[in-house]
Amino acid sequence: METIHLDDFLTNGILKEKDFRKKVEDLEWNQYKNKKVLIKGCTKAPVPIWSYLIIATELSHYAKSVFFGEPCSLVKIYSKD
Repeated sequence: METIHLDDFLTNGILKEKDFRKKVEDLEWNQYKNKKVLIKGCTKAPVPIWSYLIIATELSHYAKSVFFGEPCSLVKIYSKD
């Protein structure tokens, strides 16, 4: 299972919308094609709910299934099945 960490989208330890959207736009989403992907629930800084929704929306075009949370307690939020 592939994991997306929202910490990778932070700028100087915080989520800045303009920078976040640019990083989302620049990400190679094809790397998640037909894979199970976890959007990790914990980050080093508070992030708004919309950031998870944007990531999940992008993944829905490529991933086989998308999960949210921690590896020990996954919640499926999308599946192509």
